[in-house]
Amino acid sequence: MNYKGLRTLLIAHGLVTLAAAVVLVIAPSLIPSIIGIHLEQNAHVIAYLLAGAEFGIAVLSFGGSRLTDPQALRLVAWSCMAFHGSSGVLEAYAYARGASAVILGNAAARVVIVALFAYFSKEKNA
Repeated sequence: MNYKGLRTLLIAHGLVTLAAAVVLVIAPSLIPSIIGIHLEQNAHVIAYLLAGAEFGIAVLSFGGSRLTDPQALRLVAWSCMAFHGSSGVLEAYAYARGASAVILGNAAARVVIVALFAYFSKEKNA
């Protein structure tokens, strides 16, 4: 396991997810509007629920960056991989159901994130 690389990735990941959470709270329609989704005022709860998940992932990332136990670090990495992997699949599904093609860029970014977590958390002998 590349501890330094994984810790650096976790801190960067924490910063990005924290920033996304803050934007979703302050301007709930901004991120969805990038992919052509326009939320009515009464639908902002959807953005707030996503912000809650993003805050949780940010805490997991920042906390994980301070861990020294390889199993614990790997669990944090796998949790981030599950979050981004499932989100990417669901974004591709949304595209297949008529969402803007712009969402595929986000899905592709998630593939890269999953690959980075997989690379930095792999066993040294694997």
